[in-house]
Amino acid sequence: MELGPRVLLANGAFILALTPPSDPVQAIPGDCFNENRIGLDRLSLVTNSREELDVAQRLFASQGVSHGEIKDLGPDLGLFVLAFRDPDNIQIELSAAYTEYSQGR
Repeated sequence: MELGPRVLLANGAFILALTPPSDPVQAIPGDCFNENRIGLDRLSLVTNSREELDVAQRLFASQGVSHGEIKDLGPDLGLFVLAFRDPDNIQIELSAAYTEYSQGR
């Protein structure tokens, strides 16, 4: 949903609001995200399956979106992760939990 300069993304479980600075006068001109500063490091979103990560990877490739490989974080974490960066250079991860099927891949 677009609300003027804001965009709301929702899936029924949570809402993510993307918005410009509340006071643009205080914004630092030309500033961009840097995970080495205090604050946000990355954003991770959960998908339903490892197969959805495969679909996302193919979609990114077809649209020219730079992205990493799907990484298996091992049985201790039980996750697969696909990382990419948004236009502000914030790392976004799509993750999927292990299932019996995906553990045998």
